[in-house]
Amino acid sequence: MKVLIVHNDFRVYWKGRLLFLKKYLDERNIDFYAIELFGKGSPYSFDNYENKEQWWTCLFPEKSYDEISISTIRGTFLDKIKEINPDVVIAGSIVFFAGALGLRWAKNNGKKFIMFDDAKPSQIKRNFLVQWIKDLITHQIDGLWLPSNEYDEAYTKFIDKDMLVCYGYNCIDNELFKFKATRENNFNTIICVARLVPIKNIDFLLRAWKLIEKRRPNYKLVIIGDGPEFGVLNELATNMGLKTIVFLGAVNNSDIPTYFYNSSAFILPSLSESWGLVVNEAMASGLPLLLSNKINASNTLLHEGENGFGFEPTNVKKIAEKIIRFIDLDEKEKKKMSENSTKFINQMNYDNMGNELVCMLSRSEKQKSRKPGPLASLLINLWHGRYNTSGWDKL
Repeated sequence: MKVLIVHNDFRVYWKGRLLFLKKYLDERNIDFYAIELFGKGSPYSFDNYENKEQWWTCLFPEKSYDEISISTIRGTFLDKIKEINPDVVIAGSIVFFAGALGLRWAKNNGKKFIMFDDAKPSQIKRNFLVQWIKDLITHQIDGLWLPSNEYDEAYTKFIDKDMLVCYGYNCIDNELFKFKATRENNFNTIICVARLVPIKNIDFLLRAWKLIEKRRPNYKLVIIGDGPEFGVLNELATNMGLKTIVFLGAVNNSDIPTYFYNSSAFILPSLSESWGLVVNEAMASGLPLLLSNKINASNTLLHEGENGFGFEPTNVKKIAEKIIRFIDLDEKEKKKMSENSTKFINQMNYDNMGNELVCMLSRSEKQKSRKPGPLASLLINLWHGRYNTSGWDKL
């Protein structure tokens, strides 16, 4: 079997996943290839394109999507995928170039198409006609690769008895964040790692921390991250007279585990997150969680009262209450939460990802590719996708 995964770009977390999957699938006699479209223009622009693998191709390594015509993107992609001629195409949402063009090629050539996605349909508002067209096209996919089975309800209109479904792709290399020594639990620091943009809701966290300073002044809040709101948030903290908050700005990714180690809990107050992989990182480091209930990862990874607490991110008082609830736990309870975070995230690792995918691929051999009807086929061949990341950090 020959499997191809395509995406607009494979930055940051995808790198480790692809390298793992290549080895994992090769050991099971499955040929694995990867195509990314653009070397520039990613929301993760700090992570430069530098891949040299023969099985992993970037079509436009020196360009972003807005520097290339649609016809050039389409033609170059379709030529490359024809050259590889995979049995199964795996790609992100059909909204984007890679998903739309990958689905087009697969359906026109009688191949299987599996879509991965960590956003929930309800999180993205579209008018009725646009949503209807998207749903009709999405119904033509052969399989779904979702972060966890908690997503089943959100995708119920696409999942039927013939739909191939597997889970667990939103994983990280947990080993990079594990500590070799026994973890201490006597730090009086709560850490937040986030890009400083409105959707991360850091201003509400600052307002909640004002209450913490009054009631539990021995605790410190450390915020790691940069972004357009860095100056505004620093000014807000100064105007509020906050004394136990430290803004560290951007730090090297390799240093993040050390900051986690020197903290007692991780907090993220986002107004929305399609997943939130920094939660995986914090858990792999053994940190209890304090999470907004608008973060998709919290629905899977946060076990209320076992490895942390959730809160409504627009309620300053509730945020503060959950922080204080954690602070007031005794050391034995905090240690148990730490152990539970590690235990829970160990179930969402590279091996689990590989096993889930192999099981799906095995099942796919017993099924025929879904054949679109005339209208769906027309729409698939008209739609080429897009790559608009301007709203990725906004509601």
